Amino acid sequence: MHLLIVGANGQLGRAVQAACRAHFDLTVWGRDDADISRPEVERKITQVRPDVVINCAAWTNVDGAEKEVNAAFAVNALGPLYIAKACASIGASMVHISTNEVFAGAPGRFYYEYEQPVPSSIYARSKAAGEVAASRQLEQLYLVRVAWLFGPGGNNFPAKIVAAADRNGSLKVVDEEFGNPTYAPDVAKAIFQLLESGRFGVYHLVNQGYASRYQLAETALQAAGRGHIPLSPIKLGDWPRPAPPPPHAVLVNQTAAALGITLRPWQEALHEYAKAHLEKREQ
Repeated sequence: MHLLIVGANGQLGRAVQAACRAHFDLTVWGRDDADISRPEVERKITQVRPDVVINCAAWTNVDGAEKEVNAAFAVNALGPLYIAKACASIGASMVHISTNEVFAGAPGRFYYEYEQPVPSSIYARSKAAGEVAASRQLEQLYLVRVAWLFGPGGNNFPAKIVAAADRNGSLKVVDEEFGNPTYAPDVAKAIFQLLESGRFGVYHLVNQGYASRYQLAETALQAAGRGHIPLSPIKLGDWPRPAPPPPHAVLVNQTAAALGITLRPWQEALHEYAKAHLEKREQ
């Protein structure tokens, strides 16, 4: 089977390469190889003729999307549209990566795969539009939502927390925002399992359990040998952002779990990541 990975240089794209390299024939495209926001990407995909396209490319600057609306929608909505159209024309299937932020995140809510997204920020709206665009063009679609992704080489929350702790000596972190900390290599392995299953649909590939930003920061500091660094909880209103995050966009993995595809507890994954990639920064 021939896989085309788009957005191959990001933390999830690299993890997908590592999980699939021994099992599939891979073509990998970074941003310089293909601009998915341009319709020309359709022609490029049809020339390569992959069996599966895994779309890991995205506009991920959540706050920046509030000012760069057209750019965010071009990548996050038009990009999936073009890729799905190309896949439909050559009989290929597609794995499209989306986000927990397509949900409103009402306090106390847990979101299942086939609930109706209610996005609020420009970023969330663009990602929800990408889900619709891909699903309308292509039946052979694996729509995969992830949340709070972290992994080797990524500009992710645990890495930022450890760097900020080393730089500042103390931290304040919001304790009113909840999500599923999710390890990119674990998602990549689950995507490989989905491809083997051949069962198209909507999936929430998140590590087991959920946490507040404060709990995630606390665990990351402990795992990276910085448990002694002072950490104080603050409220969402104390950290205003151009794009306020959904307070409780916690995903439930039901459809993948029914196929026997589950991801380990996030704490276990975070400790593995910290041991390999965050402890080395200790001063």
